[in-house]
Amino acid sequence: MARISAPVRVFRDSGIVAYRNLLTILRVPTLLVTATIQPLMFVGVFAYIFAESLGGSQYREFLIAGIFTQTVAFNAAFTTVGLANDLQKGIIDRMRTLPMSRLAVLMGRTLSDLVVNVLSLAVMVGCGYVVGWRINGGIADAAVAFAVILLFAFAMSWVGALTGLLSPTVEVAQSAGLIWMFPLTFISSAFISADSLPGPLRAIAEWNPITAVSAAGRKLFVNNAPPTFAPPHGWPAEHCVEYAVYCSLAILAVAVPLALARYRKVASH
Repeated sequence: MARISAPVRVFRDSGIVAYRNLLTILRVPTLLVTATIQPLMFVGVFAYIFAESLGGSQYREFLIAGIFTQTVAFNAAFTTVGLANDLQKGIIDRMRTLPMSRLAVLMGRTLSDLVVNVLSLAVMVGCGYVVGWRINGGIADAAVAFAVILLFAFAMSWVGALTGLLSPTVEVAQSAGLIWMFPLTFISSAFISADSLPGPLRAIAEWNPITAVSAAGRKLFVNNAPPTFAPPHGWPAEHCVEYAVYCSLAILAVAVPLALARYRKVASH
């Protein structure tokens, strides 16, 4: 029998694990509630309660790219809770006994959650069109925008994987996944102009990856900010697409080896 190369084996095993995770979602569709209902609630609150005081219909166009980014960032909780649950139930121990790549367990989880993010974005696109958001640029630019957002989603899933592997219980994982996510999301220009924040917070917001991904989406979708918003300035704003990609790659470069090292440790117990 021909020997399977290592990359092919990783790809094959990752696909099997991803398929297993997606089957779980199909059997328990309520798992998708957080990925769909929560962002819809944020759209409702910001588009219909705050929009009139922030710029009306033009603010709604500005808002949606931020909602896209927030949604995929929050969806990292799927990876966090999923891995913590697998650890608690002993599924990781069972997988460790199988002749499969260790990378495949984490890669399969992050890939299946990437599919969840695609479904979430599809729902959010429909919701965006309902509230008045439009893609004003070309199809190619829109495709690049979604690719940048999904790359960020994939990177955040690996952060979620590391968090899940570090959490002793599912309950801790649920809390740990949100403790740092809320401030990271709201100290950004996902929903407001960074210039409206006080000095130190403004500096954080300008360099925040969530700001970069949101700004990249707006630039490529050609969604302008309301005239009352100060125009963004500085290197991250002027090179938001490139900076968004650099941020995602940097997150992957740090989170992937750390998650793998942690997985080796917990799987060896």
